[in-house]
Amino acid sequence: MWARIVEFMLACWLALSPFVFAHRSDATLLWTSDLTCAFLVALFSLLSFNQRLNKMHLGNLLVAFWLIWVAFSWEFPHEKAIQNNLVLAMLFLMLAIVPSESHLPPRPWRTFLKEKEDGKKT
Repeated sequence: MWARIVEFMLACWLALSPFVFAHRSDATLLWTSDLTCAFLVALFSLLSFNQRLNKMHLGNLLVAFWLIWVAFSWEFPHEKAIQNNLVLAMLFLMLAIVPSESHLPPRPWRTFLKEKEDGKKT
């Protein structure tokens, strides 16, 4: 679950970045994109804590691709903000593929070890 916590922290940074990099008030598309992406990343990361929705963090891949597309297709004079979005997108791409239970062995191993342990008890 460490990757989901890092994704949530990065979503908080993405939500704060329009204020940190002082987006101009006429760059409403960039404001909207950053805040919407931050909300979606936080939502996907938090929903993946639920056992039934544990693959929800893969939605962050879509957000990362959106941030990359925005950086390369839109014309903005905010160089630092676009660089920030690109770095965050790369981090989201790396973290989204980390399983939620990355600190545990794979499920087949866990069931095998549980069955082996249960067999010793009887």
